[in-house]
Amino acid sequence: MTPTQKKIVVTLGFCGLVSAADNWFVSPALPAIAQTLAIAPAAATIILTAYLTPYGLLQPVCGAIGDAVGRVRLLCIIVAGLAVSTVLCAAAPTLEALVVARIVTGCFAAGIISVNQSLVGSVVSEEDRQGAVGLLMGITFTGQGLSAGLGGLICDLVGWRVAFICFGALGAAAWLGVRRLRYLDEMNGVGTVDAPGAGVNVAGAGAVDSAEREPFRPAAFLRHAARILFGPGRAIYFVAFTTGIIFLGVYGFMGTFLAERCGLSSTQAGLLMMFYGLACLAGGSISGRIGEARGQRGVIAVGETSGVIATALLATSTITGSWMPALPAAACLGLGYILVQPTLVSFSMDIDPSHTGLCTGLIGLGVFAGGGIGSSLGGLAIAGGGYLALWTIAGVALVAQAIAGARFLPRK
Repeated sequence: MTPTQKKIVVTLGFCGLVSAADNWFVSPALPAIAQTLAIAPAAATIILTAYLTPYGLLQPVCGAIGDAVGRVRLLCIIVAGLAVSTVLCAAAPTLEALVVARIVTGCFAAGIISVNQSLVGSVVSEEDRQGAVGLLMGITFTGQGLSAGLGGLICDLVGWRVAFICFGALGAAAWLGVRRLRYLDEMNGVGTVDAPGAGVNVAGAGAVDSAEREPFRPAAFLRHAARILFGPGRAIYFVAFTTGIIFLGVYGFMGTFLAERCGLSSTQAGLLMMFYGLACLAGGSISGRIGEARGQRGVIAVGETSGVIATALLATSTITGSWMPALPAAACLGLGYILVQPTLVSFSMDIDPSHTGLCTGLIGLGVFAGGGIGSSLGGLAIAGGGYLALWTIAGVALVAQAIAGARFLPRK
């Protein structure tokens, strides 16, 4: 990547970091929110669902809209909406108002990752795509890991309402960064990276101008989505779905596991889980080098192996009752996820180069829908056999996923 291209990827990654952190900091803040709004802590969990549901469902829609109207242009709108709606959450007087505000926030945040991914695919060459998408998603999910650890501390120091305002300010900073990229999407929707030796078109899919872009139509969107999901690339989306079930399902239970089985406080558990985010950042920065050495299928194999190691360490932590094996487990889980998910995104960009926003958005839908199902299945596994059963099932499923990926994913 040229320095200008890398600057663009980092700017887009910061937008993704804000969108991920905006949701995950809420989890440790739930007790404080429940106390302020005079509701049961269990009832406050609807706040998480209110954000994640539109966040997952609307990713392919936003990706397709970005293909139609211009990705940088759309990104400016949705990042601004994320910043404003996050600040509005701070003023919510009731649970109902907060849920509505989080739904609106989730709708704006939904497009950030899918639009970012497709835009990066347009900015860099195919040879650099693996590393660029890995760096983008590494920065993005650093926000998930760090916010899980810092969320409780921020709320303890300044309260959850001020925390929402702080994250809204981060959203405003991200919007200013995107505004600086607007020159890439001007001149009738076509722009180039203005750097020596770059010369890479950054407008919509396939570097088409606004007159050639296909307008967004719901019927055409559904037709294209069905063709992509059930066409030759269906194995990619199946692996994305199972990645959400396993990786996000395991991650979702780590906090309660550390509290219930290892005796850590919420703040201690959150700080330990920050290693997930740090590993995401590190993994995103090295995924390109792994791809050069082993190919994209090799990157996924390394990621799944890292996930298996994470489940083995968590099983050890369950048996011994010690939190120490869980620390490298969090890092292995983050490394595994950030090697698998962005590689699937890179695969998807070749399915239909004229609709890369839709292709990458469907990856997001599969991952987050799988994460929701993984949470439900994980709860059943814990009820039936405890945490040891959950980690064992997840490890076996990762091995099965690795075998299926080696058999059916494209050879690249």
